[in-house]
Amino acid sequence: MPQLRLALNQIDSTVGDLAANAEAIVHWTRHSAEQGAHLVAFPEMVLTGYPVEDLALRASFVEASRTALRALARTLDAEGFGELPVVVGYLDRSERAEPRLGRPAGSPENAAAVLHRGEVVLRFAKHHLPNYGVFDEFRYFVQGDTMPVVRVHGVDVALAICEDLWQEGGRVPAARSAGAGLLLSINASPYEQNKDDTRLELVRKRAQEAGCTTAYLAMIGGQDELVFDGDSIVVDANGEVVARAPQFSEGTVIVDLDLPAAAPDAPSARDAVADGQRVDDGLRIDRVILSEDPLPAYERELTGGYADRLDDDEEVYSALVVGLRAYIAKNGFRSVLIGLSGGIDSALVASIACDAVGARNVYGVSMPSKYSSDHSRGDAADLARRTGLNFRTVSIEPMFDAYMGALGLTGLAEENLQSRLRGTMLMAISNEEGHLVLAPGNKSELAVGYSTLYGDSVGAYGPIKDVYKSTVFRLARWRNRAAEERGMTPPIPESSITKPPSAELRPDQVDTDSLPDYDVLDRILAMYVDRDQGRDAIVAAGFEEELVTRTLRMVDTAEYKRRQYPPGTKISAKGFGKDRRLPITNRWRESPSQ
Repeated sequence: MPQLRLALNQIDSTVGDLAANAEAIVHWTRHSAEQGAHLVAFPEMVLTGYPVEDLALRASFVEASRTALRALARTLDAEGFGELPVVVGYLDRSERAEPRLGRPAGSPENAAAVLHRGEVVLRFAKHHLPNYGVFDEFRYFVQGDTMPVVRVHGVDVALAICEDLWQEGGRVPAARSAGAGLLLSINASPYEQNKDDTRLELVRKRAQEAGCTTAYLAMIGGQDELVFDGDSIVVDANGEVVARAPQFSEGTVIVDLDLPAAAPDAPSARDAVADGQRVDDGLRIDRVILSEDPLPAYERELTGGYADRLDDDEEVYSALVVGLRAYIAKNGFRSVLIGLSGGIDSALVASIACDAVGARNVYGVSMPSKYSSDHSRGDAADLARRTGLNFRTVSIEPMFDAYMGALGLTGLAEENLQSRLRGTMLMAISNEEGHLVLAPGNKSELAVGYSTLYGDSVGAYGPIKDVYKSTVFRLARWRNRAAEERGMTPPIPESSITKPPSAELRPDQVDTDSLPDYDVLDRILAMYVDRDQGRDAIVAAGFEEELVTRTLRMVDTAEYKRRQYPPGTKISAKGFGKDRRLPITNRWRESPSQ
């Protein structure tokens, strides 16, 4: 049985930085070649970064991608890797019109190519285009209609792109029809909680349907609100795991595969059949033969290994760190600024920031008012000592007194003034010193509008924007426990975790003055926000009717606030933003009286 050494490069790329992305491809191809690879693969749209959004509609960017791909092929050849087939994702355009889709020739394609001997020897476009959640690929791309197959050392390798595996039909059964020995799918599938389990079962199922070994190559890193967790997987035709890459870690999986030889009666070239051989979903086999002769047996086989899975809390925390780190680095910042209240939210954000960019690049400022408790001031200072971040205290009382003397505000206006003064101070320090301001709001607060516009919502990025409050507490406990297990100082003061949450904008204020207990609130929100369950279904699940009605009204009337909140790392199946799109002006209410 022929053998093939496959190199899956689980790497990060930056949207729009074609030169740096191409350089990374060359670097990791060199690493793969040094490991003796015979076929090298990179993630979906790695050359352009992913997702490119409306850049796909800009003809100049599409042409730049096509030009960069051809240049990359020549560079790989010049570097001595011309004989090594390299699969690369990029942005292309169609050569023909799609009248039924209303798309003219030249429409963008989410594409991939095989580079060999300085040439682009095979191009293909994604067949299944996702149009749900954060994906708008029907807006941008036309679908591919081929079943690309490349023969390498006597093995037929079928190729696919991300959603081609997630949807039924198309390239998976077509790989079986084409007699492929390996199905290779390149992906840029964003992270969600528990998606690693779903992904593994998907790859197993598709391998059995395709009837061949299946390799799922994933991206790593972050792009705006999306984070990519790696977790590349190779399974055999029976669905047994052959290799699995680490989560949230850049690198190469090298695995030796024993694969069936290509059938002698398979089409020998793209033009072997006048119109190609049509298979499932009307796909046409597009086969390129690069090398027919099988390789000699290896002296030592590489198994690829199986990386241990992260537990649920470590996985989520790692996603938040990777997402924040990518946003900071890719947008040209070196340091971040956080308002430290002594509470749990800002403490967790500070811990994530220290892990993302190092404590020396994290700046915290305590901004007490007359309502700030001594223990909260102390907890903020204690957090700074524990983490080693840069810390200062600047009271807002003089500014607050000046506003109150001029305006005589009362009640909610007085409370919100304090928050807005803090936001103004953070932005002033940011302008003066060049730090990126982090907003500490969590998903529970954003859901019900328990935040102040232009106050605690000030910032360029919200690291815990998609994290419910109950999960904030759980992550804080996990981070402290992880530090203790490593013999390190827990970063978050215990009192920040155990004391009742409070905005401290009036005497003796606690969050439960305005909100239900967070454990109850978050379960209601998970049903309404994440799973789109209506009022009656939530009440039927055992929640008190009046509480559900009040909670849902708070969610519905806070849409205008959420639209103005900064981006933040997405960890759930439905984060606020592209996942959940509701009109701001909206009179529909989930209540009997409407």
